[in-house]
Amino acid sequence: MRRRGGTLRSLMPEGSEINAMFGKIARRYDLANTLLSGGACHWWTRRLARRAGAFLGGKGVVADLATGSGDVAFALAAAAPDATVRGFDFCEPMLDVARSRLAQKDSALGGRVSFAFGDCMALPLDDASVDAVTVAYGVRNFQDRARGLAEIFRVLRPGGAVFVLEFTQPRAWFRPFYTFYLRRILPWLARVATGNKDAYDYLAGSILNFPAADAFSQELRSVGFSAVNADLLTFGVVALHRAVK
Repeated sequence: MRRRGGTLRSLMPEGSEINAMFGKIARRYDLANTLLSGGACHWWTRRLARRAGAFLGGKGVVADLATGSGDVAFALAAAAPDATVRGFDFCEPMLDVARSRLAQKDSALGGRVSFAFGDCMALPLDDASVDAVTVAYGVRNFQDRARGLAEIFRVLRPGGAVFVLEFTQPRAWFRPFYTFYLRRILPWLARVATGNKDAYDYLAGSILNFPAADAFSQELRSVGFSAVNADLLTFGVVALHRAVK
């Protein structure tokens, strides 16, 4: 088989709305991430890449979904020096940024990294065709999370693994401070960084409504994954999940 392909918002926007939202902030997305996370996003990305690279043993084929501007894809290429990294996103302006960055790096990467259009609801990949899948901050934006996770399961080879870096519900003592930051501080900072406050109003709502790490781990098991685990990072603000097919 082959496929192609509260006051804060509580309902998931349609895929076209999310696409347009990210398209508007594509050029300043990396700056916004650095500012809004206090630089922690770079450490989170390296942690994801190192873990995936160690699993791959430095080689194999990895699909980086919701690749955005390519940060994770480039980190994977460094962490797994003999791996092929295929980045997919359904937002063309974000892919334009990733391809522009690739043009400056490709001579050093030797053609090991590529970027292409790909909707996580119907990936342009054969069944059992990749050794690992990575998704950073993208699962919250899946229009149908069960379908997207099943699609990841489909494209992984038996014994392959998915690594999901995602915002989650922080540790209880930190939650009041974090909620205040998401509701009051983050939208203002986002407006300064990108000129688009609405996109980050959505971001705050999507974080607050996303399952806690244990609940998301159960969702991974429900589509067939095993050996599921999650490491909480930075007071539990984000979780790094791993699950094996």
